[in-house]
Amino acid sequence: MSTQILAAIPSPPQGVWHLGPVALRAYALCILTGIVVAVFWTVRRYVARGGYPETVIDCAIAAVPAGIIGGRIYHVITDHHLYFGEGRDWVDAFKITNGGLGIWGAVVLGGLAVWAVLAYKKVPLAPFADAVAPPILLAQAIGRLGNWFNQELYGGESDAPWALEIYRRVDADGNIDQMDGVSDGTVLATVQPTFLYELLWALLVVLVLVWADRRFRLGGGRVFMLYVAGYTFGRFFIESIRTDAATTVFGDVRINSVVSAVVFVGAVVLFVLTRSRTREEPEYVAGPPREDLEEDSEGEREGDAESDAEASEASRGSGRGGTGLSSDR
Repeated sequence: MSTQILAAIPSPPQGVWHLGPVALRAYALCILTGIVVAVFWTVRRYVARGGYPETVIDCAIAAVPAGIIGGRIYHVITDHHLYFGEGRDWVDAFKITNGGLGIWGAVVLGGLAVWAVLAYKKVPLAPFADAVAPPILLAQAIGRLGNWFNQELYGGESDAPWALEIYRRVDADGNIDQMDGVSDGTVLATVQPTFLYELLWALLVVLVLVWADRRFRLGGGRVFMLYVAGYTFGRFFIESIRTDAATTVFGDVRINSVVSAVVFVGAVVLFVLTRSRTREEPEYVAGPPREDLEEDSEGEREGDAESDAEASEASRGSGRGGTGLSSDR
């Protein structure tokens, strides 16, 4: 007895458009869109905490290429069977536009690049980490749309209303080309859209981070720790229903599940151990007052009027002229 599928989520008919010799890939466009959104939002959050907007730009210039390289390195290492061995072409490891970025490598190498920039500028890392955490996760969510265009990162077959249709794609010569071809209308399967599950989970965690940051005025890198813990918690369970090829350890356990579990525990432990930390002022104390900095948004400043007045009065009393922003922003 067959089950009739009443509804399903369609996949895009293609994921790449050729403009002459230039291949315009949706996967790359999604990643770039996420990066742009993250940079603009990080500027807003970092300035509200008391930092200079140009610091974000400097960090982004270093972190974006480092993150992409780190993400690719992690992917190639953990999925080395796709690029090395019999019948494989190691040159494909450099074809980043075909998909394949590991968030762990991106965060680690991108984070090291940010640390190097801030160390050179003699600016503390924690305020920047707290400012960038929600934007990073939002960028991850936007980037997951690239997996939708590429028809990748999905789970087993499903007849749920939210199941994803996977199409057969053919190239101009009639050959099956699942990555660069155009759909011929044939539905190969309806599957669990695990990329969508991760996208929705990421958006939920973003909302939690923004709420917790405002409600508890988190500082000392604790917003970033909460981001890592929240994301890895969801990723652990989402990994368990993915069916795409992946490196496994301890028998058939996916390596990303192991990494998620280990990183989650580490982030939670750090979050608990640093519970006494408060917000710190990233740059104003060490640098001269700036007249051209943006004012805090109403959402960031809600409930801070009293602390701002106290900080301003203390600043006048100390004789250093104040900036009008509280010292723990």
